[in-house]
Amino acid sequence: MSGHSKWATTKHKKAAIDAKRGKLFAKLIKNIEVAARTGGGDPSGNPTLYDAIQKAKKNSVPNDNIDRAVKRGSGEGADAVNYETIMYEAYAPGSVAMLIECLTDNRNRAVSDVRVAVTRNGATMADGGSVQRLFERKGVVTVSKTFEVTEGRKTTTHEVDEDQLMEATLEAEPEDIVDLGEAFEIICDPNAIVDVRKAIQAADIDYDSAEVEFRAGFAQPVELEDARKIAKITELLEDLDDVQNVYTNADITPELAAALEEDED
Repeated sequence: MSGHSKWATTKHKKAAIDAKRGKLFAKLIKNIEVAARTGGGDPSGNPTLYDAIQKAKKNSVPNDNIDRAVKRGSGEGADAVNYETIMYEAYAPGSVAMLIECLTDNRNRAVSDVRVAVTRNGATMADGGSVQRLFERKGVVTVSKTFEVTEGRKTTTHEVDEDQLMEATLEAEPEDIVDLGEAFEIICDPNAIVDVRKAIQAADIDYDSAEVEFRAGFAQPVELEDARKIAKITELLEDLDDVQNVYTNADITPELAAALEEDED
């Protein structure tokens, strides 16, 4: 996992670019729709929906869009939606494992688009289960190191450090706290994610997102050229409407991360 924080930092920076292209908004809206469909449209009784709405708001998705997404997911109106989750697996250059999570209303389109993005860029599709066994489901709560609180006309900036997070979440039994540079990730058992998130809120600490993700059990070292190819494949996959998340076990060192950032510049 040594390279994960750098890889995550790179993906966080890319998320801002995705938002400008409108891709991130669409993915966040889809998350809300699916959460409402599976757990109901009341955020107070549906923690997954609550967290999906929180993340959308953090990324400036308009409230009207959020409300409509909840209604669609709940089956209200003529434009009610029905997505299914599909996991595709692949091996990228450098023997890197890739897990591709899709939410789609068209399975044939999803597999066709994913296959093209993968196979035309030096990776190969893998048999079901061969890659997923290398990953574990983890709860991940992301907290920025600084956040603002507005009361009346006064806005105050607060700072958060690792000791505060550890103290706040101790009873919820987090597994790890990862420093991403500008934010922290609190890693926990998927069943403990609501407890961790509520503990953070109880400590008056703002949080950016709380989601269940897949994390690799080990990191695969890669060379720069392979890292570039993996970054390209990941970008192409994340640009697909049906793809929600792309997970890899690539060990992106600080040096590789810096080189990848230079490529983007």
